[in-house]
Amino acid sequence: MSFVLIHGAGFGANCWDELIPYLSAEALAVDLPGRGTRADVALGTVTLADCADAVREDVEAEDLRDVVLVGHSFAGVTVPLVLDRIPERIRHVVLVSAVVPPDGSRVLDQIDPGVRGLVEQSITAGVYRQARVGAAAMLCNDMDEATAASALNRLADDSAALLSEPVNLRGYRRDIPRTYVHLTRDQCYVEEFQQRSIALLRAEVIDLDTGHMAMISAPGKLAAVLNGVHG
Repeated sequence: MSFVLIHGAGFGANCWDELIPYLSAEALAVDLPGRGTRADVALGTVTLADCADAVREDVEAEDLRDVVLVGHSFAGVTVPLVLDRIPERIRHVVLVSAVVPPDGSRVLDQIDPGVRGLVEQSITAGVYRQARVGAAAMLCNDMDEATAASALNRLADDSAALLSEPVNLRGYRRDIPRTYVHLTRDQCYVEEFQQRSIALLRAEVIDLDTGHMAMISAPGKLAAVLNGVHG
């Protein structure tokens, strides 16, 4: 039994570094195309299908089965595509403050207007690049100075096209148990939008008193939730 960890927008697999030592089973953190181990992929070409294929490739390469699939933030729109590709390998899905907009809509349309403005200002020539000041406000509100600096040092460029691609949630129709980790101090994916995602998913909900990057600001707390799901 394994954990497979999918990062959100603007980060790579190393956002999970603080969390992994607390987990009760082996963990595979996936780099989505355009960053980390897949930095050779041009961001302008990346689609949601490419992201799902990257997860599938890594899971199949390690021949992982009975997986607890963990998706953070923007990974909420990659996870259902993974479920359609390798459903037989997934035992449980955990979505951590995950973006789950209505089927067929765009992620950009489902972001809080205040946050959306910061996101749109961060797009240049098809690349989404978060400024440290804006990212600090959205992502680091529950961190001390050193922890915030460590998180911000891991910011990565992302594909702006992913924000505008219509999402396909078909995979969430599969009979695979799912849990939503509701982050009560999140200033990035704010309360109203987390609740919309929860309503769409009809998932079990677990509250965690952290900001958006719980795996960095409170890795022990998030790991306790994940270990409880894993059993």
